[in-house]
Amino acid sequence: MAIIVNLDIMMARRKISLGELAEKVDITPANLSILKTGKAKAIRFSTLEAICKELDCQPGDILEFRPDEE
Repeated sequence: MAIIVNLDIMMARRKISLGELAEKVDITPANLSILKTGKAKAIRFSTLEAICKELDCQPGDILEFRPDEE
């Protein structure tokens, strides 16, 4: 299973920096960076909700499923 994180794309569309978004959703820039680079193993719904609210988007705009190629 491959979950792709497109947070960087949404941030670019909204013209918001990592530091600014981190401050607005009350998460450390380091943790937001881990999420943005796709290295996170999980995300809390409350964090996802705060990001979606701030970026005015849906969870599907940030997270994408791509099946593993066999």
